[in-house]
Amino acid sequence: MPMRRPSSLADRLFWPIVAGGAASLWFGPKALAVAGLAVLALVVHRLGRGGRFRRRVRAIARRHRETLALRRRQESYVDPYGNEILDGWLRERSYFAERTVLPRLEAAGYGDLIEPRWDEILDIVEAASLSVAAPDEAEALPEDGLAYERYCAALLERAGWEARTTKAAGDQGADVVAERDGVRLVVQCKRYAKPVGNGAVQEVVAARSYWSADCAAVVSNAGFTPAARKLAAATDVLLLHHDALAALGARPTGRPR
Repeated sequence: MPMRRPSSLADRLFWPIVAGGAASLWFGPKALAVAGLAVLALVVHRLGRGGRFRRRVRAIARRHRETLALRRRQESYVDPYGNEILDGWLRERSYFAERTVLPRLEAAGYGDLIEPRWDEILDIVEAASLSVAAPDEAEALPEDGLAYERYCAALLERAGWEARTTKAAGDQGADVVAERDGVRLVVQCKRYAKPVGNGAVQEVVAARSYWSADCAAVVSNAGFTPAARKLAAATDVLLLHHDALAALGARPTGRPR
């Protein structure tokens, strides 16, 4: 974040006080009283900026709370020791704050408050991501890989695709092949307890060629490593959480995450 020099209350009051004092020399006590009221109004307005700043951040985050909640689920996972790993989500949270919240605050004249209240902005974004109840998938989400493939195929069917799982042998990296409106999609499914690496991306790239598919995706209940994201961006592969499958359009697009 660029450094910003906060505009102090004294800076904003300096010229009104000087102007009021000068006017009182010409027009007497009434001019001084008017200047005093103007200074008081500035003080009240300035003291209320913090509350208006917080309300604006909440409004921005609230508009995106569904997406934030989804991204929090996608970028978090529980490791084999039972620890909730939030590294990916924390990066996503900062990305949202920097790219979505910060420009709107600067445009509204709150640029001087961004740096001193950065942690407060992140806390508000965090609260928005937790304000949407997560789907109860404790029982629905299969534990083994083959069942997870069928689960993903069913989600694609719900979105209007004709989806089928492939045979374990000879699938050439495609666990699910789906078609809709003349578009063929190959999917590699990973039911993991840790972020998926770039090996899965390599496999689905090969599957896209083998199945003459139009697009390819790696789907997981967990997040993806930086190496997987980099390779997916270079090879035009979608990286998706299974939550996104039920609404996947016939021309799947989007920046791999």
